[in-house]
Order: sequence, then structure tokens, then C-alpha cells
Amino acid sequence: MSASTTPAWKEWVFTTDHKRIGVMYLVGSMAAFVVAGLMALLIRVEQSSLGPTIFEDPTVVGDNYNTWLYFHGAAMILAFLIPGLTGFFANYFLPLMIGAADVAFPRINAFSVWLFFVAIILALMGFVIPDTPDIMWTGYPPYSVTTSANTAFYVFTVHLLGFSSILGAVNFLITVIYMRAPGMGWNQLNVFVWTTVAAFVIQLIFIPVLASAVTMLLFDKYLGTHFFDAAAGGDVLLYQNLFWFYSHPAVYVIFLPAMGVLIEVVAGMAKNMVFNYKACVYGGIFGITLLSGEVWVHHLYIAGMPDWIRVGQMVSTLLISVPVGLMVMSLWGTLYRSSITYNTAMLYAAACFFLVLIGGLTGIPLAMVSMTVHLSETSFVHAHFHYIMALFSTFAIFAGVYYWFPKMTGKMANEKIGKLGFLINFAGVNITFWPLFIIGLDGMPRRYWDYEMYPQFEPYHQVALYGAILIAIGMAITILNWIGSAIGGEKASDNPWGAQSLEWTDTVSPPGAGNFKHEIKIAADWTPYNYGK
Repeated sequence: MSASTTPAWKEWVFTTDHKRIGVMYLVGSMAAFVVAGLMALLIRVEQSSLGPTIFEDPTVVGDNYNTWLYFHGAAMILAFLIPGLTGFFANYFLPLMIGAADVAFPRINAFSVWLFFVAIILALMGFVIPDTPDIMWTGYPPYSVTTSANTAFYVFTVHLLGFSSILGAVNFLITVIYMRAPGMGWNQLNVFVWTTVAAFVIQLIFIPVLASAVTMLLFDKYLGTHFFDAAAGGDVLLYQNLFWFYSHPAVYVIFLPAMGVLIEVVAGMAKNMVFNYKACVYGGIFGITLLSGEVWVHHLYIAGMPDWIRVGQMVSTLLISVPVGLMVMSLWGTLYRSSITYNTAMLYAAACFFLVLIGGLTGIPLAMVSMTVHLSETSFVHAHFHYIMALFSTFAIFAGVYYWFPKMTGKMANEKIGKLGFLINFAGVNITFWPLFIIGLDGMPRRYWDYEMYPQFEPYHQVALYGAILIAIGMAITILNWIGSAIGGEKASDNPWGAQSLEWTDTVSPPGAGNFKHEIKIAADWTPYNYGK
């Protein structure tokens, strides 16, 4: 069958084009985002009043609430944020940014996206099987071993997502090392390329640790081993150490590419050079990568750690704020003496300035041993985590989608609808999570579906529910705007923002086979931020 008569579905199913694979990652990660968002809405509804809210039977409420927590946490982190940033953005734009026609191993790239889809399907099956997983996204023993719920679904989902990430990491690291355009030096890479390289290095180092932890969990439950059984000489803290030895670096697997996306958006919308590029890359990105594996114990401060370990981890946790600060300073400095275009992409990026500020400032007390032993299991952590990672990274993804929307679709996104969705989203996230800071300081425990011992917190949870409803409305407007604009939006030029990076200057919108109009050769004084030159 000739290429001209090949059905469209076959072109997508069997594609090895990095751009189409990137779109598939976007669709899959947004599907996970929608379902996980619905779980969050159910959580907020259940907590909006004292006692059972959605179901009358407390046992049914508890079982369902645990399932909502499990899917919300696991899907948001492992199926939305990480695949959205290192799957969608990396696949679609990294080869374009370095002047490559594709990735180093296109078939492996295609295999990785299908592993990702199988993992999503497996996770969604958790809602229809009789023994639904209810072990939350952490899978802590002994509960995950003793419960009748299907822990195997959790373990296999993590395995599939991890294998997909490892394949992607090897593929993209080799792509950046060996497939850059002739003449492109390391100091001429986009900041997003650097952050993606760092994220994949972290994935390669730490994913095997998580895979080992959940495999030991699987063996304990189904094969009768006793890795985490204290009565048989095991230790549940072994699992927590292994889990967080990956899962805190995973924060930077999300944070680094999100910062990279933001810097690209801000530089493009401000028409300015990235402020202090080398400090951002060699101090900020390299510093975070080196320190990311040294801060996991602050998740275990109240789990029986010796004081000397707590103090050491407190110092390393505070120390990692230095490279993070260098990246944030580059982000802010890029705005200096610039000409800013305040479109929807820039509004989401500007909101991230506020979100990372609140998330960072509330993270300082959580790094301090004397304070976090009181705050660790409260809603204060819940709110902090969402500001510094979940909301910040989600808004960065939205900023990136709006920024590169003309490049991907050849159409302009509707700005009026986009800005309306942004305003509702920004209002919703702050109305939802500010009350959780307040009641967290007063002792509201995390992960509780009922809080009859704290009746004074009920009004705060009701306010948080109103915020969650606003978020649902804003997200629906945003996603529908993307779909509608991709179908019937105004035709876009090849470079509507006047950006200087290769994906804008040397490709059509959307890019065709082979990506570029002509052979790319990089001059010695070229950078992707050559504004005003």
C-alpha cells in the first residue's frame, strides 16, 4: 500500500516520527490528568463536610477515598507530569532545538510511548477490578502487603512507566550527545535541552531503585518473602528509604524541565537573552542534579531517623535551594529591560513566578527538623507540595503548550478563551490551597477523609471545594480551547512570536518530515536567544 493511501490511524499507530510520538504523549498525559483531576474533585467533595459525604457507609467511604488518593497521586506524578515534560516536550521539541531530523533510536522511541499507554490502561483498570488498589501513590508496607487490594496493579504500572522512562532517557541522551547540528557547542543549547538532559540523567540513576523497592513489595505480598516484615527480621523503613531515594529526585525530574519550558517561554515573550546563562546551566541545573540524591531523608524525619542524620539532611535540603535560586534568578533576570508580550503563555509563566515563590518559602520550614516534625503529617505539606511542584509544573506545561501551539498545529490558540481559562485556574488553585496552609498549621492531618475531631476546619474545606470547582471549570475551558483552536483556529505564521530558537526560525508550522527547510549549520556566535543581534 502506498503512503498516500495508508489509513490515518496506521500512520499514528506505527509512527516513529518524534513529533507524532510527542503528540501521543500529550494526549495520554492529558487523559491521565483529567481522570486524576476528577479524583481530586471527589476528594474535595468528601472532605467538604464532617462525616460521610458521598457514601453513607463509612467503610465504603474509606475504601473509595483511598482509591481516589492512590490514583490521583500516582497518575498526576507518574502519568501526567513526568510524561508530559520528558515525554511530550522532549519528544516534540528537543530534536528541533538541536537541529536533528529525529531521535537517535526512533523505534525504541515508539516502543516507549506504547509502554506508557499500556501503563495508563493498566492503571485505569484499577477502577473496574474487584480488588481495587487502595495503597496511595507511595505503596507503603505493611498495609500494601497485608491489604486484600491488588498491589500487583500498582507494581506493574510503576514497572511499565519506569521502563518507558529509561528507554526515553537513553534515547535522548544519545540524541543530544551525537545528533546536534554541525557547529552547535554545549553553550549554544537551549536551557530546556539542558534541563531535559539533567532530568534523564536523574531518571537513569534512580529509577532502578524504585523498581527494586516495588519488586520487593511484590515478592513480600505474593511470594512470601519478608523484606519489610519486622517480625521476620525485615524493616518497613527500608521501603521508605528506597522509595524516597527515587521519589525526591523525581521532584527535580519534574521541576527541571518545567523550569526549562518557562525559561524558553519567558525569553521568547520578553525578546531577551537568558540572564546569566552559564550560572543557570552549570550552577543551577548541574547543582540540582548533583544534590538531588542527597535530600531524601527529609521525607522520613518522623520515621525514626537518628538525630545526626536529620541534621545532615536538613543542611543538604537547605543547600539545594542555592542552585534552585540560581535558576529562579535567571528566570527573573530575563525580564530585565525586556519587551514583554502578555499573551496566555506569558500569563501562565508569570503565575509560575508566584507559585514557585510561595512553594519555596513554605518549603524552608519543612526543611527544618524542629518545625517539620510538627508539620510533616499535616495539610501544610499537602499545600506546599502542590504549590512547588504540582501547580507550578502544570502551569509550566500549559504555558509551553500555548507558546508552541502555533508550531505544533499551524493554528493560533484563541487568546480570549485562553486568558479566561487562565484567570479561573489561577483563582481556583489559590482558593483551594491557601485554606490548607492555614488548617495545616493548626493540625489538620493529611489523608483523612473525616475530621470530626476538628469541626472548626469544616469551613476551610468548603472554601477549598469551591476552589476545586473553579479549577475544574478552568481546566475544561483550557482543554476545549486547545481542541477547538487546533480544528478551527486562525492560521499561524511559521514564527508568530519572533523567537530565535531553531524550532521557530528554520521550520514550517507544523514541521514536516525531516523537520528543517535546509541543512542546519551553526555559526560560532549563534545562540537560541540572539535577540537584538
